[in-house]
Amino acid sequence: MTPEQLSAAIRGALVSAVDSGDLAVTVPDEVRVERPRNRDHGDWSTNVALQLAKPAGMNPRELASALAERLRAVDGVAAVDVAGPGFLNITLDAAAAGELARSIVEAGTAFGHNEAEAGHVINLEYISANPTGPLHLGHTRWAALGDAMGRLLRASGATLTTEYYLNDAGSQMDKFAASVLARAKGEPTPEGGYPGAYVDDLAEQVLAQRPDLVSLPADEALVVARDLAYPLQLADIRETLEAFGVRFDVWFSEKSLHDGGAVASAVDRLREQGHVFDQDGAVWLRTTDFTDDKDRVLFRANGEPTYFAADAAYYLSKKDRGFDEKIYLLGADHHGYINRLKAIAACAGDDPEHNIEVRIGQLVDLNGAKLSKRAGNIIELRDLIGWIGTDAIRYSLARYPADSPLSLDGEELRKQTNDNPVFYVQYAHARTANVARLAAEDGVHRADGFDASLLGDPTEAALLAVLGDFPRVVAQAAHLREPHRVARYLEELAARFHKWYDTCRVRPMTADEEVTDLHRTRLWLNDATRQVLANGLDLLGVSAPERM
Repeated sequence: MTPEQLSAAIRGALVSAVDSGDLAVTVPDEVRVERPRNRDHGDWSTNVALQLAKPAGMNPRELASALAERLRAVDGVAAVDVAGPGFLNITLDAAAAGELARSIVEAGTAFGHNEAEAGHVINLEYISANPTGPLHLGHTRWAALGDAMGRLLRASGATLTTEYYLNDAGSQMDKFAASVLARAKGEPTPEGGYPGAYVDDLAEQVLAQRPDLVSLPADEALVVARDLAYPLQLADIRETLEAFGVRFDVWFSEKSLHDGGAVASAVDRLREQGHVFDQDGAVWLRTTDFTDDKDRVLFRANGEPTYFAADAAYYLSKKDRGFDEKIYLLGADHHGYINRLKAIAACAGDDPEHNIEVRIGQLVDLNGAKLSKRAGNIIELRDLIGWIGTDAIRYSLARYPADSPLSLDGEELRKQTNDNPVFYVQYAHARTANVARLAAEDGVHRADGFDASLLGDPTEAALLAVLGDFPRVVAQAAHLREPHRVARYLEELAARFHKWYDTCRVRPMTADEEVTDLHRTRLWLNDATRQVLANGLDLLGVSAPERM
């Protein structure tokens, strides 16, 4: 019996009680069941009696007791106890609990997927680093978490588009172009420009395309340097993210907002909403009406648009493209953006509590990391991939909440020991694969038999309970935007598996021992564990190795 089936059984008991006149209440569409923290309290627990007692006009324990009587008659339910103020603790019989193993194997990669976020149309924007240099450690946290968050939302039924916003307009691009041009001419980096060997490499590639660059008039040379160097640097960013397992649905250009008139149009639209005003020759958005600490300039007195004007146009672009919910994942230095972005949403007529969500990722420190040889002053993501590996970086970043500062030890992440969480979980998966290989050599095959009632060992009950909790964990992690919940779940699952492995044999002990349904059924449980470990690792963008 899966948690979903148990939930349906509890709801069915409620409907039966209402139909018979024993209970007068509106039955909820779904009854939530959870694993008790203490395994002695049963396999599953629900607080539905506490939720319905007041509208039913009953004492919670009285309602729980009445519901317990009906649940005890459900096939597969071994015991139902009323605990505390009205909790129901439910124990399944071995056969009902063990059926979960077969359900997981048959569901395959779909197990854990749910519809908790169905109907949500979401734009998820993250990283969005300036395309003026290589990606570095500061971008890595959101690269790992943003991609995992997107995977979780899709697995929970959301209609999702992931997006990288390219800040390819404005002063930073001018400084970038000036830096490349200076190196092409053999001149030092201009003040406020970009240093590093990667700029030398870009200059060399630009000169290969336009040998006449250094002889062009200064203004024309700057444009050529920018137009040629920008796609080269963008290609480097995309290739690095590809190596990190991160792919975006949309790469959105800020420059396109300016060139297409979207920035000027955004101001007109916001003015129609009544939130734009003119003062001292500049054009302002009255964001103080919506919790911002000060009003924001859209166009300066000289007629030049601000970055904030592009932010407003970008938000409206997302709205126009049909994204009801817009999630921004920003770096640690962007706390000031929360109120101003929410103010833009409010000025655009949206609900800032529903239509926009801004999350800030705190800084990451990595001991032992070396500054990039190419960039000189940063720790490059591509160097981290070569040193530590994508799996270890992604998993280690995913297992902590984004809003807490994080300090990691690079050498510890490289170690293949059980003290290293990513190794611990991946090794559990590799062990399940090894069990299956050796079982096949001994003639143990799933297709030859399955008897769920044989899974009666306490370690099997504990393992099955954790396996059954996976869909709830995925749904909760997606709803809360917290991939670390999946990582911590996988570590618990790995621990339960290792204890089971040490206690229960899948293979015959000796060459002359007969293969029975117990061996075969345990193979189903082994393979169910392998499937859930693989599914969970995939949600974090981490591989599930067959051998280690």
